Amino acid sequence: MDRKQVTMSKKVLIIGAGGVGNVVAHKCAQAPEHFSEILLASRNENKCKAIAADVKAATGRAIRTAALDADNVQATVALLQSAKPDLVINVALPYQDLPIMDACLHAGVHYLDTANYEPPNHAKFEYSWQWAYRERFAKAGLTALLGSGFDPGVTNVFCAHAQKHLFDTIETIDILDANAGDHGYPFATNFNPEINIREITQRGRYWENGEWKETDPLSVKQVYDYPVVGPKDSYLLYHEELESLAKNIRGLRRIRFFMTFSERYLTHLRVLENVGMTRIDPIDFQGHRIVPIQFLKALLPDPASLGPRTKGKTCIGCEITGTKGGKPRKVFIYNVCDHQACYAEVKSQAISYTTGVPAAIGGMMVASGLWKKPGVWNMEEMDPDPFMAELNKRGLPWHVKELPV
Repeated sequence: MDRKQVTMSKKVLIIGAGGVGNVVAHKCAQAPEHFSEILLASRNENKCKAIAADVKAATGRAIRTAALDADNVQATVALLQSAKPDLVINVALPYQDLPIMDACLHAGVHYLDTANYEPPNHAKFEYSWQWAYRERFAKAGLTALLGSGFDPGVTNVFCAHAQKHLFDTIETIDILDANAGDHGYPFATNFNPEINIREITQRGRYWENGEWKETDPLSVKQVYDYPVVGPKDSYLLYHEELESLAKNIRGLRRIRFFMTFSERYLTHLRVLENVGMTRIDPIDFQGHRIVPIQFLKALLPDPASLGPRTKGKTCIGCEITGTKGGKPRKVFIYNVCDHQACYAEVKSQAISYTTGVPAAIGGMMVASGLWKKPGVWNMEEMDPDPFMAELNKRGLPWHVKELPV
């Protein structure tokens, strides 16, 4: 679509009132040219009201709130039919992706999320369940945009930008995620503890020469020298964006994902795992069925509470090799984000900020019509240019560093 063909601003429903939902609400409120009305819904409406008060104080815009159990398709459909939003931005739990997609199909509303669907009782990070909705969304004339966070999300768009502008052929991609922030707690997670710990404790996986290869959890380590934050221990994990990028980046030979962890963090994690606190299967305890990792989540600090005490920076990007004009090329496309600057702007630390800002930008792409295309899509399947331009405007400026080949 011609970038001049931008439609009038739209109504948006944001589902989820955690740290990321807070950022999305602020960023949507900062963009009245894209979002004329904002409704924020969560199981706990008091959280929504607290965010709405902060948004009102910061931007002068009033946003509506509602209570919603997003596991209940009928309840979500009823809210969609009464509120009549043009788009749902889903920043609830990944377990709720499919019920919300079902509700959007029933009510005729476009859909966006930041993380792939995950079954509650099995740690499986894959897009198969959501890709199965492709024909239904296409027939309904609706857009479903998957993974519009940072990784997945911005990293996918970085790869699409590199494919379009920086390389003739791409051979390898390493997605690298460094959080050099310090919140002062002995152990805490920067986003939902359940999802965070499930992700880290699973077997590593990467794609090479047309097949998936597995590694033991956290067994592959490299020290990477990140811009601004410096050298950090980085561990190979499986992350869902690898699945779609392996399909959509032409000629790719290998793609991997690395994330940084301190030795202190890993020591706590090993102990918790050894005593069974990271288990995701229910156990019997004094006549009740409990899931150990959910009990652990209740004991750990709420990620949304980390903002005022977190200092330092994040650096997330893609190291990409390939050829341009017949010559080998290697670049690192990245963003650096400051925890305290994020908190000063929207009262959230950088982990929530770097997920919430791209969710809002993805919403802008769909609402404006620039990325409105019937079906279910991953980020790299869209034109990266307008999204990359908005990153620079909305608080996540990006850089390209040439590296020696």
